[in-house]
Amino acid sequence: MKVVSAVSALVLSVLLLGSSVASAQDYPMIDVKVDRAKVMRVSRPAAMIILGNPAIADATIKDSQTLIITGKQFGTTNLIVLDSDGEPIADELLRVSSATDSHVVIYKGTGRETMACSPYCEPVFRVGDNNDKLKALAGQITAYRDMANGEATNMQQEE
Repeated sequence: MKVVSAVSALVLSVLLLGSSVASAQDYPMIDVKVDRAKVMRVSRPAAMIILGNPAIADATIKDSQTLIITGKQFGTTNLIVLDSDGEPIADELLRVSSATDSHVVIYKGTGRETMACSPYCEPVFRVGDNNDKLKALAGQITAYRDMANGEATNMQQEE
């Protein structure tokens, strides 16, 4: 009798767990790609935006009823939009995923590099890539930006 009730409890818990997972997947989400922006319109003027995890996505108010959502890193978070009275206008789930339309991932041993290829391949930053390659790429980008800013400063001084 105890074995039957233990098995019944196990079957019931699996069924309940399965139904909760299915309902979580069925809940509508706003899909945003990493390093890309998406427009969201709200029904009333927005005064404040709250993000569950601002490391995953960013949102700004473009005008009173238009938000711009930008994917920052992979993951899921929520977005709450409030009006000037603090009343919720929207409460949405955001899913940020990789924009893989032109990306190629290269594995070298345990290291990984990501390239954007359209049509020529160039390195891009991606969470999970080889740390040494990311540091080198970041250094090159910083040096290029500093050089460009220095040239702009020198050009202004010469005029």
